Amino acid sequence: ILNPTNSLVEANHDAEFGCTLKELRSLMELRGAEAISKLGESYGDTQGLCNRLKTSPADGLSGQPADLEKRKTAFGENLIPPKKPKTFLQLVWEALQDVTLIILEVAAIVSLGLSFYRPPEAERENCGKAAGGVEDEHESEAGWIEGAAILLSVICVVLVTAFNDWSKEKQFRGLQSRIEQEQKFTVVRGGQVIQIPVAEIVVGDVAQIKYGDLLPADGVLIQGNDLKIDESSLTGESDHVKKTQEKDPMLLSGTHVMEGSGKMVVTAVGVNSQTGIIFTLLGVNEDDDEDEDEKKKEKEEKKKQRKTKAHDGAAMEMQPLNSDEGADAEEKKKSNLPKKEKSVLQGKLTKLAVQIGKAGLVMSAITVIILVVLFVVDTFWIQNLSWVKECTPIYIQFFVKFFIIGVTVLVVAVPEGLPLAVTISLAYSVKKMMKDNNLVRHLDACETMGNATAICSDKTGTLTMNRMTVVQAYIAEKHYKKVPEAENIPSNALELLILGIAVNCAYTSKIMSPEKEGGLPRQVGNKTECALLGFCNDLKRDYQTIRNEIPEEKLYKVYTFNSVRKSMSTVLKMADGSFRMFSKGASEILLKKCYKILTANGEPKVFRPRDRDDVVKKVIEPMASEGLRTICLGYRDFPATEGEPDWDNENDILSGLTCISVVGIEDPVRPEVPDAIKKCQRAGITVRMVTGDNINTARAIATKCGILLPGDDFICLEGKEFNRRIRNEKGEIEQERIDKIWPKLRVLARSSPTDKHTLVKGIIDSTVAEQRQVVAVTGDGTNDGPALKKADVGFAMGIAGTDVAKEASDIILTDDNFSSIVKAVMWGRNVYDSISKFLQFQLTVNVVAVIVAFTGACITQDSPLKAVQMLWVNLIMDTFASLALATEPPTESLLLRRPYGRNKPLISRTMMKNILGHGVYQLIIIFSLLFAGEQLFDIDNGRNAPLNAPPSEHYTIVFNTFVLMQLFNEINARKIHGERNVFEGIFNNLIFCSIVFGTFVIQIVIVQFGGKPFSCVALTIDQWLWCTFFGFSSLLWGQVISSIPTSRLKFLKTAGHGTQKEEIPDEELDELDDMEEIDHAERELRRGQILWFRGLNRIQTQMDVVSAFQSGTSFQGALRRQASNSSQQQHDVTNVSSPTHVAFSTTTPTAVSTASTTLGCECVFSFSA
Repeated sequence: ILNPTNSLVEANHDAEFGCTLKELRSLMELRGAEAISKLGESYGDTQGLCNRLKTSPADGLSGQPADLEKRKTAFGENLIPPKKPKTFLQLVWEALQDVTLIILEVAAIVSLGLSFYRPPEAERENCGKAAGGVEDEHESEAGWIEGAAILLSVICVVLVTAFNDWSKEKQFRGLQSRIEQEQKFTVVRGGQVIQIPVAEIVVGDVAQIKYGDLLPADGVLIQGNDLKIDESSLTGESDHVKKTQEKDPMLLSGTHVMEGSGKMVVTAVGVNSQTGIIFTLLGVNEDDDEDEDEKKKEKEEKKKQRKTKAHDGAAMEMQPLNSDEGADAEEKKKSNLPKKEKSVLQGKLTKLAVQIGKAGLVMSAITVIILVVLFVVDTFWIQNLSWVKECTPIYIQFFVKFFIIGVTVLVVAVPEGLPLAVTISLAYSVKKMMKDNNLVRHLDACETMGNATAICSDKTGTLTMNRMTVVQAYIAEKHYKKVPEAENIPSNALELLILGIAVNCAYTSKIMSPEKEGGLPRQVGNKTECALLGFCNDLKRDYQTIRNEIPEEKLYKVYTFNSVRKSMSTVLKMADGSFRMFSKGASEILLKKCYKILTANGEPKVFRPRDRDDVVKKVIEPMASEGLRTICLGYRDFPATEGEPDWDNENDILSGLTCISVVGIEDPVRPEVPDAIKKCQRAGITVRMVTGDNINTARAIATKCGILLPGDDFICLEGKEFNRRIRNEKGEIEQERIDKIWPKLRVLARSSPTDKHTLVKGIIDSTVAEQRQVVAVTGDGTNDGPALKKADVGFAMGIAGTDVAKEASDIILTDDNFSSIVKAVMWGRNVYDSISKFLQFQLTVNVVAVIVAFTGACITQDSPLKAVQMLWVNLIMDTFASLALATEPPTESLLLRRPYGRNKPLISRTMMKNILGHGVYQLIIIFSLLFAGEQLFDIDNGRNAPLNAPPSEHYTIVFNTFVLMQLFNEINARKIHGERNVFEGIFNNLIFCSIVFGTFVIQIVIVQFGGKPFSCVALTIDQWLWCTFFGFSSLLWGQVISSIPTSRLKFLKTAGHGTQKEEIPDEELDELDDMEEIDHAERELRRGQILWFRGLNRIQTQMDVVSAFQSGTSFQGALRRQASNSSQQQHDVTNVSSPTHVAFSTTTPTAVSTASTTLGCECVFSFSA
């Protein structure tokens, strides 16, 4: 095979393999004819290439570890190295960037510095009353403690923040590696067909590829049947590319197999594969800090892009490098509408956080101003002192103290626990959903699921067990109600049947011996084909012996199954030069192609249309009405005398068949499905079934599942009829026509993938219902990709699903079971409720703490709650409470209510009642203690203490009572719908119990031993009992509040509504882009504070932008940052991290770009710039 020049070249290569990495890499860059000629001149042919790579096309690699290691060192591993995660120190540094914390640090340092300054004794008296009165040297020296304590608590907050970020990142990486491990690929090693994780594939492996695969590495085709590949992810061309050994044998990683099957020898893996090269170009491994000018260019590009997008869809073509979105580039070109709106919850939370932040800012500013004014008036006007140089440090110390108080009010007011609560709640849910067989690929899908109003489900494998068995057959003019004995079937009919099944089922489908003794045999591959192979075994015939005689290489031609053909055919070349073709497919389609049928003696006889109608009526319809899927098996002979037929003319080839048999395949309904569907319907979710089966089978299964109930006026349609009803005379789809159909539609049968997509899109875009429908879709096939992408939440099947479907989905059902979807709904609603619980608790604390600090400061010129105490309260209520309340497990009762919908406020009337009710109670108690505490407890008055005075019992009691009331109120916050029993299920949540208990213990330690840093004094036992009693009373008060009917309190307002869509002018969009206002993608902990602080700089802009804010366009900023992170993942998970499926409100023509396109294009720009 090798020509002499080659042998010379070969001699210079390293002795191991006959070709180098570089040669293979340059070979893979060629396409079509060029590639063929290069292959020819360098290697002779594919066999020559295999010899050079020391592998065998039939048996593959030996699989010896030593050999595999050598290959890994020579040609690299099949991994694209992920970007290094941020180190803990980097996260700490990021947490330190928080504006409030910086202000606090500065204030603390100033206060520290001043406390060490000792003014001369004599002049001290002249600096006014407030400064005097320090009797004890020892005490004035303790002035540094407050500054130090603030610094310490800042460090605590920073570490907690950084740790949360770190664990979030770690969880995310764990999830990702889990998804990567789950992705396996079939290779031949040592003559055995085995499945190995994608990362284990090495150069020289012989891989089997089939319909629905996402190719994990580059390779050259050794043998193929009717192979068509979607290369849009690399080339941007949406047409499927035919791959043959003669014309174009080059297969590239990251592309999708849309039809056919075959074998390839792997020639490049990991960073050397085509996708890997692109990833390297995108600078995955470099840092993502662009230069300023690059950013400017990017912005310009963005503007241009936006303009072109507003005019036409041409800009869509600019995404050749967007390697993860290939599955449906056509889909994108068709609709350059954004995919999904911002997740409902995030929209509401953002708005709320901004509102609260602004209020806090105003309050803290007023507090500082009042304190300063009071002090100045008192010192310089009432006491009539003049400003003396010696007193300056003392005055500054006062101002610093006021400033610290102001900042503390702000810290308490800003709910930075919100983003934390969301993250914790989602992360916790995601972790737990794993146990419920939901592998969540996009965090917010989990919460969107709680709002779902419709589920469009596949039938096969989701509602049914996907364990197909042949239970009825029509052979040789006889209808057998159960599988016949082999003796009863004419021998030649039986031979044809067995041969046809053996060769005309993909060789990847097989029946294996059961895993457990006495279990059912395992079905591997396509389940329908497995049913037919099982039918062979039931007839006591072995299909494997036939396959051994006719290996896959000997099949003359294969027309693989696809959604257009709805049949599969295999051609064999007989010994005498004639051809015989076996076909199988949907019975109503294939019977129309039959013109003969085998009779009782096994001879073919003419099969007229009249006979066909007979068979349909007497055989197919009765089978279908019992919920069986009917498959017709046929064959056709092409005599040698007529010469070779024209195989490309499919219509002629696939006609004139002889029908061998019609079989009825049963796929029993999963036992738990009817119950799950009942739960969905009770929860206000409509379940629709979309299937490729015929309408009778579909109706029968839908009735068994409870999707259709006897006596309902719901409709079942076939794909054809559905299309006829929704299109106008010109054949265009009209939304109002869809609106007439979907509310009543429950079953869509014989539907094509486009029908599924049309239906989903129709329901989502519909405006008939009072709320926008939130649609979940399940799918397993490659053809379900578009519908899964379009849906609000796409579920892919973990077992039966193809890579393409998983790639397009948001959640993977690892057990392919419908009842897992119900679990997802439960978790989704639970997330929503957890956030509401947290808000109810958080806002009560916020309102009370801010009012106490504010009024206390104004009346007594010092905040009753000191900075350090406030920070502790902040820690309890933000970090710990978000942990405790966000990890409440879901209960079945969540499924007893309707979905909330997009416009339901986060804070309902009932919650508002609770917040105000508890707020009033706590304020009454705190103020009574503050202004009358010394009489009640017979202790010294703590008000109006001089600077650096020792802590007083009085204020310690106030602080202690305040914290204990929060603790008990945390228990109240567990219920948000006005339930009476707040303890229900409390012991199911260990985290909650341990946090409440732990906080209580730490509180005791702080009060008894906290001393000066916490401004506390040890309390006596009866003072403790009083504090606890006040705290415990809030539980009793909670019962009083829940007795007041909410309906009476008309004056209560709700808060945190969904966002309305509005038009946004171009300039404001840019403004928003600059602000990168809210980066949900990262969900930074410090979101709330960043918001109000930026608000400070741009209060003006914010007023104009508030409207712009409400529609989620601020996402582009987030995406720009994400673009660099997300490209690092292997294809299968590229969009786990990037919110590619969260787009902007549909009415913004200026921002009409799918998030993913932005992602792709941005990478390209930053790279080219």
